[in-house]
Amino acid sequence: MHLSEGILAATRSGQLVLAGGMLLAAGGVAVGLRRLQPADMPRTAILTSAFFVASLIHVPVIGTQVHLVLNGLLGLVLGWSAFPAVLMGLVLQAVLFGFGGLLAVGINTVVMAGPAVVCYYLFWRWVVGPDERLAWWAGVGAGFTGVMLAALLAAVVLMATGKAFTELARLVVPVQLPAACIDAVVTGAAVSFLRKVRPEVFRHLNQRSV
Repeated sequence: MHLSEGILAATRSGQLVLAGGMLLAAGGVAVGLRRLQPADMPRTAILTSAFFVASLIHVPVIGTQVHLVLNGLLGLVLGWSAFPAVLMGLVLQAVLFGFGGLLAVGINTVVMAGPAVVCYYLFWRWVVGPDERLAWWAGVGAGFTGVMLAALLAAVVLMATGKAFTELARLVVPVQLPAACIDAVVTGAAVSFLRKVRPEVFRHLNQRSV
């Protein structure tokens, strides 16, 4: 789902998208860092690592490959701090593997971390509630929603880049549907597991100001 700097930089509108993405990402990261407490550092580092590793797990779909994103899980655990976590993961992916490119890190951060924050506001109340089954479904919903919202944002960005990428933009959402389903199951399982072994992760989340 990484947007390529080569594609975006090819047109004037794409260059504006890159610049706007950098500004929006900087704002999101600033909010995330302001809310990031010293006690949050270990879980943030772990989830940043999980986000980075997830990009290496590819699933072949319709002549291409998609990978796990886990931005819904990042949102549930980190809230706005998902922005700096996603930023660090994307920088490492761009430097080590060339995914997206450094110029596209800003817009890719917005595309992946923005939906993570949306998932935080939509689902965390059920994740921290007493009903185990409802918490699992909330995790499933966050996993699915995070990926599909990111795919939708990526499609919008491609369409804003120029008419030449309209057909590509139309393929982004359906191609990511299998990845969204896999992310949903993985996130639901992760929520159930964390509630059993580290429930304080979500109780801490429940105490954050929103």
